[in-house]
Amino acid sequence: MRIRRRQVLSGSAAGAVSLASGLAAPAIAANEPIKIGYLPALTGPSSSTGVGINRGVQLAVEDINNAGGVNGRKLELIVRDTQSDPTKAVNAVSELTQRQKVSMIFGPVNSGEALAATPLIARDKVPMLHPCWVDELIDVKKYPMAFRQAPTNSQIGGGANHYVVDVLKLKKVAVISDTTGYGTASVNTYVPMLKAKGADVVYTNHIDAANPDLKPEMLRMQSAGAQVIMPWSVNAGFLSRILNTRGAMNWDVPVVGQTTLGSGQTKALLEKPEYWNKVYSNNFRKCCYVDGKLPPLTAEYVERLKKAKIEFADTLLWWVALGWDGVRLMADVFKNGGTKAEEIVGYMNKVKDWPGVYGTVTWTPQQHNGFPDSEVVMCEVNSLKDGAFNLAPGYAS
Repeated sequence: MRIRRRQVLSGSAAGAVSLASGLAAPAIAANEPIKIGYLPALTGPSSSTGVGINRGVQLAVEDINNAGGVNGRKLELIVRDTQSDPTKAVNAVSELTQRQKVSMIFGPVNSGEALAATPLIARDKVPMLHPCWVDELIDVKKYPMAFRQAPTNSQIGGGANHYVVDVLKLKKVAVISDTTGYGTASVNTYVPMLKAKGADVVYTNHIDAANPDLKPEMLRMQSAGAQVIMPWSVNAGFLSRILNTRGAMNWDVPVVGQTTLGSGQTKALLEKPEYWNKVYSNNFRKCCYVDGKLPPLTAEYVERLKKAKIEFADTLLWWVALGWDGVRLMADVFKNGGTKAEEIVGYMNKVKDWPGVYGTVTWTPQQHNGFPDSEVVMCEVNSLKDGAFNLAPGYAS
């Protein structure tokens, strides 16, 4: 399924082909592939998200190209693995924007890398599509060519905080994260939101995700009287150690937080299956079961994934769907708007109710955050089936 990169002709070589064939240069350009710069974290400690998103990305590119491409032009992914490292993401930007001259960039897919890369992509005036949550990544004045297809951190935190305070009726909260840009930004955003809802944040800390022994931290939370733990990280190893330590301590408090809590990678690292009980993670309405059924468009997509033999055991449906939606959304932009930067931005500023599998997207010139509040929900992680979950208990269907 991997998309092969084509050889890019130099200017002189392209001219030689034009003269030899008798074709005008614009005719050749019309058949050249549309280049998309793609910055997933396929390796490294925060790669679980990127691995899942990549499956959807690759399948969408394959489907579109097999159907003839976009206005007769194939999509070409120029892939650079950020390895969960902001420095590597930054190093890849100039190659994609200046050397490869991509029409658009998808990613980085982790917020820590995106925080470092976004200003540079904006500097080079290349449109970009964000799958990340950190609020600061979207600013129509600073980054007028950046658009988000995902919810913001404030939307994600709002959903989790609502569940803890208003549904579970718990007031004493421990909020922790790893030390990545995403983790620290999440805690810094969510703690004030919790306090504004009347919660008592009895413990908060940023912890190295590689720390093998989390018991001292967990004991501090317990001593502080925490009734619930809210962890924010995309690192499956870190999250599984929290759940394993909670289980070993026989500390029967719920864990509410980031979607990776429910990933197959996290499940595989649990010492006992029951350690996944009373764990609730953020998810998205279109990727959740209601009365045992997925929405029709999502159910159809799951069958498409099964036919393509896409693996679900170590990933989540919304990750795969996000990658699929991202490519198809960009393809729609190229088809209906064009491939020049000003054409892309002009079209994206008018997108309304774009019907994705992962979520609905709407943008305006003043608002480049595209995800609706109503589609951010909480789910019950031990109900995992085909990468999707039941809505959490007490959550309105």
